[in-house]
This record gives sequence, C-alpha cells and structure tokens, in this order.
Amino acid sequence: MNMQSTPSVDPTLDIVAEIKRLKKEKNAVILAHYYQDGEIQDIADFVGDSLDLSRKAAATDADVIVFCGVRFMAEVAKILSPGKTVVLPDLAAGCSLEDSCPPDEFEKFTKAHPDHMVLSYINCSAKVKALSDIIVTSSNAEHILNSLPEDQKIIFAPDRHLGGFLSRKLGRDMLLWPGTCIVHEQFSEKELIKLKAKHPDAPVLAHPECPNQIVQHADHVGSTSSILKRALEDPAETMIIATEPGIIHQMEKAAPHKTFIGAPGADGNCSCNTCPFMALNTMEKLYTCLRDLGPEINLDEGTRVQAEIPLRKMLDLSPAQAPAKDLA
Repeated sequence: MNMQSTPSVDPTLDIVAEIKRLKKEKNAVILAHYYQDGEIQDIADFVGDSLDLSRKAAATDADVIVFCGVRFMAEVAKILSPGKTVVLPDLAAGCSLEDSCPPDEFEKFTKAHPDHMVLSYINCSAKVKALSDIIVTSSNAEHILNSLPEDQKIIFAPDRHLGGFLSRKLGRDMLLWPGTCIVHEQFSEKELIKLKAKHPDAPVLAHPECPNQIVQHADHVGSTSSILKRALEDPAETMIIATEPGIIHQMEKAAPHKTFIGAPGADGNCSCNTCPFMALNTMEKLYTCLRDLGPEINLDEGTRVQAEIPLRKMLDLSPAQAPAKDLA
C-alpha cells in the first residue's frame, strides 16, 4: 500500500469551515462510507453503503463528487456519473478484495468456465466489473441469486466468505474466487466466545464478509446498513458488532443509550479490525482534495461502459432500496 503523504495544511485553518466553503464554491457533494472516521462522517452530505452513496450522488446536480471511501467505490460513482468530476482524498485507499482479484487472472478464470454466469461482489475493480454478468452487494446478493435459474452455473467473486455464506444459506453450489477482506478476517472466534460469555444477552451482528466461524455465532448477518438498522431496532441494550468499527459512530449517534462493542481480534481487542485503507482518508486530505480537485478518478470509456452493464443489470434485478441517509 503506497500511502499518499499527509498534505501540509496551515494548523490555524478552520478546516471544517474551509471544507464547507469549498464544497459550495465547487458545487460538490461529499460522500462518506460507514467505515470512515467519525469526523468525516459528520461533515458529509450523505453517509451510507457504497452503492447507495453513488446512486444518491448521481441524483444530485453537483458537479463534483468527493468520495470518502476506497477506490472501487469512487469508480462506481464515476461509472454511474460519467459527466461529474469524481475525486478521492487518497488514491492509495484501495481494498484487499479488489487486490485479491487481478483482472488478467480473473479473465483467464472466467474463460476457463464459459458455461458459468459471473456474479461479482461490488468490492472489485472496474475492470473486473467489466468482465462480469451481474454485480451484487451484500444487501441484494441473496435476492439476485434467487432470481436466477437453479441450474444456472455461477462463478462468485471475489469474496469467498460472502460467496460461501450465500451458498450455505441458499443451497447453491457456486465456484468461488478465493478473495477475502483483511478486516473481517481479523476477528477471533476464541475471543468472540469469551466476549459473549461476558455479555450473554448481547446479540452479535456480523457482516457476511466474516469467515464462517464468526458468522455461525451471529444473531444477525447482513450489510453495514442492515447491521445499523438491526442495531437501532433490537431492544438489547448491549450489542457486539462484527464489522469495521467505523459503523459504531452512527450507532452511538442514533442510540446513545446503548452500548456497542466491536468484536475482538486475536489479541482480545478490535484495533486490528480498523480498515487501513479507509483510514488513509483524513480531514486534511479531504480539504486538499476539494481545494485541488484531485486525486481524480478517471476510467477508460470502454471499461466504464462495459462495467456499467452489469451494474445496471443489478439495479434492474434488485428489490427497491431505501436511499442513503441524508445528513445535509
């Protein structure tokens, strides 16, 4: 991971005021994924899951989309809003799932199985999307899989844990690409069992990117937005959250009377479960990104058009989705 150097910003600058000023000046919309630092979430116009954010931004009249997330998310925003300028605070903010699925290798793999339909999780590069038949998210993958004929052979990429979860739940045998999320792989089953023993009444809410040994202890498995919804609706006063801990910021804001505990890593705490890619985005980089309108996300138009096809197919097959939360 080639980290972009932290920009030099005048320490006397009121950075929040400057970001708000630049946002108005540039006619920009700021998007923040749930896994971003709380300070960035609080200044964003919209906070949510990656696809919902891109759809929300596409529906605005903004000229500039500032995506505080990781690179594949900003690429999706560019695919759906080709006429808008899309910038990312740190271009090095990648994703281990994207890195685990190099387009050239994936193309060879798909060509070796020509009778398989390719379903790719949205956590992949634009080039991998362009090689896919349908894109899915953790919130709509089950619905889309159920819409396909039972005898349809399927390649599922790049997350083998999400694919395995869906395969077990739906009884569908799929060919799984062996990618994983470094964050969700850090959770320790042993430490989770110990934490559950300390809080026997606390439900466990887990993301399906977690390995099966974690998922099997969960009371609810779902996307980040699904986990947030369950956390706010469940009457339990204490909950254990098995996903990137950035989501806890929104939980604590919406339900300050509840206690949310991040699922532990092997050392007994959850510090190792913070996404190192998401953490690359900072308020200083958000400021300079808006000021300079860079780093900018640019896609080859052929790749963009080809990647848009499976994305639109997903939207056609998806159930109606609630819009991303408007925090403006």
